[in-house]
Amino acid sequence: MSQLNTTAIVLTATQLEARQATPPARRVRSLPSLEHQYRAYLMQRIEDYKDSISRSELLKLGDEAARDLQGPANGQLLLTEMLMQETVDQQIIERLKLPSYRKWRSKILPQREAQRAPTHWGLSGGDPVSDVSPRLEPGDRVLVIGGGAEAAVYMLAAHDTVIQCLVSDSATATKLEGKLAGESLSGQCDVFVVMLGQYFPPALYGPFDLVVIDAAALNQIPRERQRALVLFAQQRTAPEGLHAVVSADAGVAPEGCLIHYQDWQRLPPATGSEAPKGQRQALRGVLLSGPPIPSSGLTSLR
Repeated sequence: MSQLNTTAIVLTATQLEARQATPPARRVRSLPSLEHQYRAYLMQRIEDYKDSISRSELLKLGDEAARDLQGPANGQLLLTEMLMQETVDQQIIERLKLPSYRKWRSKILPQREAQRAPTHWGLSGGDPVSDVSPRLEPGDRVLVIGGGAEAAVYMLAAHDTVIQCLVSDSATATKLEGKLAGESLSGQCDVFVVMLGQYFPPALYGPFDLVVIDAAALNQIPRERQRALVLFAQQRTAPEGLHAVVSADAGVAPEGCLIHYQDWQRLPPATGSEAPKGQRQALRGVLLSGPPIPSSGLTSLR
C-alpha cells in the first residue's frame, strides 16, 4: 500500500472511541426473501403507473373498483379504504400484465447472476467498485453518496448488499428508484434526498462496510460541507471498511477529493482487475482504507 500523505491527521478521542466501540455489522438484518422482492417490484410498478396518469383517470379506476366490490346484497358491502386500494392495485396489475410470482421467479435467478457482472452496468474490471465487489458478502452495508455513482448502486444491490443512498434532488431519486424497481432490486436500497453535507437522515444506521462517493457531487458543494460529509461517512465506516471515491464525469478527477483523506491509505487494484489498455473506466477512481486504530490507550488531545 502507498501512503497518501506523510502528514497524518490525528483522530480525536471521540472519533477513536466511536470506531473502537462499533464492531463491523454483518448480517444484522435478514435478507429480503424473493417473495418480499416480488412484492416490492409490484408496488413500484403500480406506483409508477399511478404517477403517470391524471387524477381523473385514477378516480375512474376507483369507480371501477367500487363497482367490482358491489355485491348482490344491494351494494351494502362496506368499502374500506384498504379494500379499495387492493382492488385498484389488482386492476393495475392486470392492465400492465405484470407477471405472476412463479413467472417472475423463473426469470429473476438467472437475471440476478447477470446483474452481478460489472459489464451489465457498463462498468469495467478496473473500476474501484467492480474491484471491491467480490469481497462483499450478502447483508454488508453500503453508503452511496451522489447520483453520479448510480451504476454502482445497481451492481451492489445485485450482490445482496443493503444500500442507503444520499442524493441532492428528487429527479435523481426517482430515476434510481424506478431503475431498481424495474430490475427487481428495490428491496436492497433506500434513497434519501438531502442537502449533502448539511443534513444527515437519522435513518442512516451503519457502520458501513463500503462507502462510495461521487466526486462530482462532492465538488458541487462548499468545502466546509464537503469536509462535514466525508467526515460523517468516515466516522460511520466499519473498522475494516473501505471508501471508493469515483467519478463518471470525464472532467472531474476523483484524486482531487483526497485532501479529505490525508490519514487514509490508497489501495492498489486487485491483481487481474485492471481494465484492458485503452478501455474507458465508467467509474474511475480510488479505493481507500482507513487509518489503523491504536490497540491500546487514547492520548488526551487539546
